[in-house]
Formats: sequence, C-alpha cells, structure tokens
Amino acid sequence: MKKRKGFIFDLDGVIVDTAKYHFLAWKKIANELGIDFTLEHNELLKGVSRVRSLDIILELGNVAASQGDKDKWLIQKNEDYLSYLVDMDESEILPGVMPVLNFLKENNQPIALGSASKNARPILEKTGILPFFDAIVDGNDVVNAKPDPEVFLHAARLLNVTNEDSIVFEDSVAGVQAANIAEMLSIGIGEEETLHEAQHIFKDFTHMDSAFLESLINK
Repeated sequence: MKKRKGFIFDLDGVIVDTAKYHFLAWKKIANELGIDFTLEHNELLKGVSRVRSLDIILELGNVAASQGDKDKWLIQKNEDYLSYLVDMDESEILPGVMPVLNFLKENNQPIALGSASKNARPILEKTGILPFFDAIVDGNDVVNAKPDPEVFLHAARLLNVTNEDSIVFEDSVAGVQAANIAEMLSIGIGEEETLHEAQHIFKDFTHMDSAFLESLINK
C-alpha cells in the first residue's frame, strides 16, 4: 500500500503561465504613473500580495499616493488582469504539469492549491483542471502573504496530512521560503540561481519523471 503524502501547488508560474498577464496589468498602471516597470522589476512581485505589489511599484517610482488612489489602482489592476483571462483554456497549462497531476491522481495522492491569487478558482475552471484538486487555498482564504507559511499550513490541514508529509511546488523565492519555514519539502520550478533555497529544483515539470514522484511518495 502506497504512503499518503500531500502535494501542494502554487498557481502562477507553476501550473499556468498567468504571470505575463499580471505583468501587463501592472505595467499599464505603472505607465500611467510615469514609472518604468520592467520584466526584471516584475520578478519582485512573484508570490507577493496585490497590495504589497502595488507598494513595490510605487516605491520603484518614488510615488506617494493616498489610500483612495491605491484602492482605485488595485481595482483597476484586477479588472485589467481578469480581462486577459477571459479567453484562457487548457493551452495555458505549463508543459509537464498534466502528466504530474495524472500520476498523483492515479496513485491516490491528495492535491491542493496554495496560491496568493484571488482568482485561482476561475483559472482552474477555465483550464479544466479544477477536479484534480482536493483542496484550494487562495488569497481569499489567508491573511498573511508568503513567505509566511499560512497558505501551505492551511492546505495541509485541509488535506489532513502533516507538514513533514507535505510537498510544495513553487516558482518564487517567497514561496520556497514559506515551504521551508513550514518544514515541508520544497521543490522549486524555475532557475536554480533564483530558487537555490529549495530542496529540489527543476527547470519545469518536463524534467520531473515518475521515478522522482514515486520517491517523494515513498520517502
């Protein structure tokens, strides 16, 4: 009988490539404020809440703003972002993700989403993979942003697994740190130079074979 672990996935940059839509939405606001917002700057927003992301952009441009203006821009950003998601479908799922999800399901391993996104559910629905997830914890369910481990701790509780039996897939430094703080197994998806704090690192899921997944289950 196979062991029962808990597999927790971040969303943006791990399962789907919605990071590009966040960038476009933030860049639109930055341009309106006369702030030069680049792809390099966008890396600072990975795994960060919407409120904190706006503060980072304002700091980059040394722009002071009232809370009223911030609230307006936060709404505008989300509306612009959602407009990019209208035509999302399964083609947005990143390479190698489906074989991993299928393997975990075939081996009766519980799967959760642990994401800062407040739009996680509609994204999973549009891409057709919502049924794979036994639990979803997103920005609507937590107070503290990564690297606080709240999102992953909540997901583990919903899956009814211990922290040490939880495996987290993340593409952000803050997300990897959150998993490590929770004493979960952290697997970085992306560049080793950025995600060196993760216990395992893969450029993407196409580099992850079933033997590795089997070893995670039986560890």
